Order: sequence, then structure tokens, then C-alpha cells
Amino acid sequence: MPLDLSRPVALLGGLRRQVLRRRRLLAAGLTAVAVASTLAATAESSPATVDVLVAARDLPAGEVLDDSDLATVAFAPGSVPAGLADHATGRVVAAPLTRGQPLTEVALVGPAMTGDRRDLTAVPVRLPDAGAVALLRVGDEIDLVATDPQAGDTDTVAPAAVVLAIPTADEATGPTGLPGRLVVVGVAVEEVTALAGAASRSVVTFAWSNR
Repeated sequence: MPLDLSRPVALLGGLRRQVLRRRRLLAAGLTAVAVASTLAATAESSPATVDVLVAARDLPAGEVLDDSDLATVAFAPGSVPAGLADHATGRVVAAPLTRGQPLTEVALVGPAMTGDRRDLTAVPVRLPDAGAVALLRVGDEIDLVATDPQAGDTDTVAPAAVVLAIPTADEATGPTGLPGRLVVVGVAVEEVTALAGAASRSVVTFAWSNR
């Protein structure tokens, strides 16, 4: 009797089809896993961002900030500037800011505005001649001179003071009752007391320093 090979051949064919089908399913599964792994790796490699307070428009020195002057921008962690201001609303701009510039403590009137000049202390002083103050620029070095209006004595109380900020003009008067313009200057620590005393009882003016 001749040997019937059709049944084994059929079985082999069915087995082969099942293997091929499962191989396709396995390949599809592996592809899905690879895609998912790639997406996860991409998500993990995307850096988190840090919200940074910036100027919403160009701001002049002396501007008192309100919420409309400020915006929040997402920075990559490695690009975040040092010394960011914790808050800025109601504070005074020390030097002109351009739109998008981060708000740092150095950019605002306050003790940090002396920057890396650790030899200086920021001190506000009202100078009576508003016209003369209008000639000053942030960064100028000036000699602050005090004149006693009664005795007529004149002394240099803060040589080579650095102009740190010139707030906008106001209608207030200083301790001597004279009008003028407020200027924030950086002076040596040992000159702070003499300058404060002179500002309370004398007329303080300035001359550009030639040191």
C-alpha cells in the first residue's frame, strides 16, 4: 500500500502558518515596545523648565513696577540667571531693562544692586539740584559734598561714590526741607554714617570724580 504523506504535509503547513502568524504578532509587539521605549526616553530627556520673571516691555531706570510691566517666561534649568528677584511688583528699576530681560536683585533698587562690588553699600540720598541730577547716568562716579548752611563749612563726605540708580522725579522734600531728586549711590561702608548725617543737616551736592 502506498504511503499517504498528505496528512503530515498538511500538519506541517498548518504549523508553519501558525509560526509565521506568531512571528508577525511577536514582531508587532516588539515594535510597539520599541516605540514606547523611545517615547519614554524622549520624555525623560526633555528638560524641566523654570518660570522666570522678566520685563514685559522696555523699562527705564526709576520705573516703579506693577503687574503689567512683568511677564513669566519658561527657561531651561541651565540658562536661569543667578540672583533672581523673589518679587518685583512695587519695586524700582535701578537701570534700564529691555523686554524679556530677567528681573534680578541687581536690576532693582535694593542692597543687592551693588552687584559684585562688595566694597560698596547702597545708600539713597536726595540732592537739591534736580537739574544737575538730570545730567547723571547710572555708573557715574561722583564726589558727594556737604555744606552746612549755617556755618558755611564744606566737606567731601563720600568721594568716588558710584551712581546706582536715579528714580523718577517726585514732589517730596528731603530732611532739610529742600526739594530735589533722589539718587541711590554706592559708597564705602565707613562713609555711610557721615553721608547719612550730612544728608539730615546739610545741603549735599556733587561733583564728577576725577579719581
